[in-house]
Amino acid sequence: MAKSVWLALLAACLSPQQAFAAADLAQLSNSTPAAHRQAGPSTAGSDSVAVQAAKRPDFERASASQDARNLADWVLASGDNHGMPFVIVDKKSAKVFVFNPDGRLRGASPALLGLTPGDDVVPGIGNRKLSTIRPEERITPAGRFVADLGHELHGEEILWVDYDDSIAMHRVITTNPKERRAQRLATPTPSDNRISYGCINVPARFYDRVVSPAFTGTSGIVYVLPEILSPRRVFAAYGAYERMRAQVASADKGAGR
Repeated sequence: MAKSVWLALLAACLSPQQAFAAADLAQLSNSTPAAHRQAGPSTAGSDSVAVQAAKRPDFERASASQDARNLADWVLASGDNHGMPFVIVDKKSAKVFVFNPDGRLRGASPALLGLTPGDDVVPGIGNRKLSTIRPEERITPAGRFVADLGHELHGEEILWVDYDDSIAMHRVITTNPKERRAQRLATPTPSDNRISYGCINVPARFYDRVVSPAFTGTSGIVYVLPEILSPRRVFAAYGAYERMRAQVASADKGAGR
């Protein structure tokens, strides 16, 4: 019974993913990145699943939530990253994990996120001036995004997560001392990491040594875990995978394994 359920689990990984397709604010630039692509559905081929099903992502010694670990398991098992580097943004713990295509961790870091908790974005917010964006609209959206390196208005390199709605991952902005962004990143808890207009701020050293090299010459996938909705609702194929994995565990338990 467990074997038949596991085969169904692999089949579930082949279903098209209904990506949440959201993005956010912080209008950094009017320049178009070299190879930006919007978030969208994905599929994982059977060969990819067969090859990667036995692999597990390696978080090394990084502390990570169970949601982050489960999502990384699914990414490798399904091949949803399509052989590209991938990033998991855990909003609840305010952490970023950057992986090589094979699931080896390149690095992990605390991050600053949108001021207001939430998983969806106000439609059209990417075309608005920052001064018009109310505090309750400053959200880092959840979802699956194809990301590319690009540049903001003043030429600073950033990782465009969703260009149309102006959401990016970039070096921490420290131009306003009152916001104490660098200090917020250094504190041991995520309670003070909500400050941005929606973009994902990481330490400059982490961006330069981990994020930028990982995406140089290639696109990648950024998965932003939800904080209000369930991961199953945001990542539909992942939800099917989780349900089938639970059935496998139940079947193994029933078989006395």
